[in-house]
Amino acid sequence: MGSGQRKTTRTGRLLRGRRLDRNPLRRASDRAETLLLIALLVAFLVGAPLAALAAGAWAHTLAQRAESAQAASRSQVTARVLAAPGASTIGTWGMGSVTKARWTAPDGKVVTGELPVGVGTRAGTLVRVWTTADGQLTAHPMADSQVGQLTELGAAAGAAAAATALAVAGVLARWSLDKRRMAAWDEDWQATGPRWTTRA
Repeated sequence: MGSGQRKTTRTGRLLRGRRLDRNPLRRASDRAETLLLIALLVAFLVGAPLAALAAGAWAHTLAQRAESAQAASRSQVTARVLAAPGASTIGTWGMGSVTKARWTAPDGKVVTGELPVGVGTRAGTLVRVWTTADGQLTAHPMADSQVGQLTELGAAAGAAAAATALAVAGVLARWSLDKRRMAAWDEDWQATGPRWTTRA
């Protein structure tokens, strides 16, 4: 028997075990499990898209607020390199060199500090940098593309959270049904077992 036939057989067994028929060997707990699986599937098909939309909208709102706050608090200024940089290093800003530079903060204060520059930058070179209102170097404000990425990530997280919640609910419900099923089997065995094991 090929792997395709084995797969079909396993699938067939799974489907046969989930039928809502009048088979006398099928217990009420078996039918309840079938209804539970159907309910969980329907809940996922309906709830996952809604959870994704809600989480995506929430993430989009937060990302837009962060984008607006960064755009309002960060400014791009021109810094003048004061000295040729030393040997190249790998630091927070990536591969490059660090040297002294001077720039004027948005509030008018002249700031002298270390500035990461490319290897081979000469003294007197003008470099555009982003700073806070008091002249501290900072990263580029969040872009629209990053807002979109965070929105998509939030939507994916919402769908995953819905799937996880339903999976946990399914596992707990299955555990409860299995306990009832085992109790029923034990009760049946207590009634029929002595008749099978009684010797003439």
